[in-house]
Amino acid sequence: MARLNPCLNYQTARFLISAPTLAHCPDGGGAEVAFAGRSNAGKSSAINTLTRQSGLARISKTPGRTQLINFFSLGDDSDRRLVDLPGYGYAKVPEAVKLEWQRHLSEYLRHRDALRGLVLVMDVRHPLSEFDQTMLGWADEQEMPVHILLTKADKLKRGAAASALQQVRSRLREWEDLVTIQLFSSLKRQGIEELEARLDGWLLGGLEE
Repeated sequence: MARLNPCLNYQTARFLISAPTLAHCPDGGGAEVAFAGRSNAGKSSAINTLTRQSGLARISKTPGRTQLINFFSLGDDSDRRLVDLPGYGYAKVPEAVKLEWQRHLSEYLRHRDALRGLVLVMDVRHPLSEFDQTMLGWADEQEMPVHILLTKADKLKRGAAASALQQVRSRLREWEDLVTIQLFSSLKRQGIEELEARLDGWLLGGLEE
């Protein structure tokens, strides 16, 4: 179903900058939405599907290698941005490195004034990992709205995917005023418009407040 309200064109997204820490992030004005997820959950694929650009968010052959916070502006408007946060929890890296990633993610979520919402990417077959619950806890502390993408929905039959969606909703019922959830498939291009509508609400509303 086509959206009737004014909306952003996510196909105009372009790389802006990579930052190793919060201190290196671009000026905090404007509005941005961050994508986070356990490595191998399909986060980069979701961003590429949303923007209709196969190589915008790099998909590493070794999940979890990316340790930078990557910013993408929407067209020439650097006041509206998508942010690709480092994947976590899968890479074979030293524990100290993982803890450092976790610290940077926590600082970003707690102190980034421009952040309007968090898209938390989960494999529909393995939702609500320890990492996912940590991210939800941080978001809850900041009263930050979260939109969960249950990716790789094409890996399940329709009934099984719908059941998985309902199970996650049931487990997160206490956060229903903060969290919304949808199925998503990069392969089948399923759920793009629903995701776009959620991002529009955050990014357009974020600059009008």
